[in-house]
Amino acid sequence: MCTTHSLNSISILITTLLACFASLTAATEPSNAESHQELTLLNWSEYIEPTVVQAFEQQFKAKVKEIYFESDDDRDAMLAETDGLGYDLVLVNQGRLADYYRRGWLAQLDEQKIPNLRHIDPLWRNFRAELAGYGVPYFWGTTGIAYRADLVSEPITRWQQIYRPQETLRNKIIMIKSARETVGMALKALGYSTNSTDLLQLSAAETLLMQQKPFVKDYSYPSLNENADLVTGQAWATMIYNGDALALKEHHERIVYTLPEEGGGIWVDYLTVTQSSTRKALAMAFINFLNEPENAAKIARFVYFATPNQAAEKLLPTEFLNDPVIYPSEAALQKSEFLTDLPPRVAKRYNGIFMQLLEH
Repeated sequence: MCTTHSLNSISILITTLLACFASLTAATEPSNAESHQELTLLNWSEYIEPTVVQAFEQQFKAKVKEIYFESDDDRDAMLAETDGLGYDLVLVNQGRLADYYRRGWLAQLDEQKIPNLRHIDPLWRNFRAELAGYGVPYFWGTTGIAYRADLVSEPITRWQQIYRPQETLRNKIIMIKSARETVGMALKALGYSTNSTDLLQLSAAETLLMQQKPFVKDYSYPSLNENADLVTGQAWATMIYNGDALALKEHHERIVYTLPEEGGGIWVDYLTVTQSSTRKALAMAFINFLNEPENAAKIARFVYFATPNQAAEKLLPTEFLNDPVIYPSEAALQKSEFLTDLPPRVAKRYNGIFMQLLEH
């Protein structure tokens, strides 16, 4: 016969077991809050096809929040301010990938969670072999010049034409707000390497940039809509990435992109997952989703850049693959350069030159 005391003990035991079961269930089944996690992506604006993001959000019951940067320097500053905290994914170019790795900002990728890596061209995947496990190539392209063919007096085919411009271009040029690229292409205009570590060559580039300054309307990145300065005619020429020039051409047919005769820049952008992210598995699922061939092809058509996804290339139209602005000739690429890591003292000199331009 059970006493009142034993009945109370059994009741407490059952309550405890039910509580434990509820706790185990909660641990093994995602809660409503967990099934609607938010990923924060630090990215260029207009650098991903919106419907692809929407499809990911629906399939994974997630939200992708994009925070935009205007230049590589801006992105560096944003990340340095928080020591890499506050973001799940970051779009990084090849020139900064090693630095972000050294700072401990990047998480090592679990390739089993990104099976679509099999579609990535090994040429781009192993471009920085020692960093291959920390970033997935997203797009690649060139840095050159876009100009209004109906406003300039002659076709722009060399860097010297915007670094030592004609008087008609006074206050009509936009330069990218980036020390490495604006100073780097000044070096290129002088016949030097865009990665020069020679301090005399850097002094020559500094002189050239100070002479160019009265002709520069702004140090920024051109907007890509119908109100862009190049579209409205407030600017006649700009340093720009190749696909963005094609995006602007949609708004004005007389916009022309040129990869200068002496060569330009070659860049590769990588999708990375931050070490501080608490949603690494979801972030890698996002990268994998973007590399589904149909999705990668759709994004490529949206941004007008060359995709490293070989399966996606098979889905792209012939005119896209044959466009020399998107896929430059081998000869043009041979003259162009990747931005490489610089010794700290030299990097400081590049930054110092560029800060002078912004301050004066």
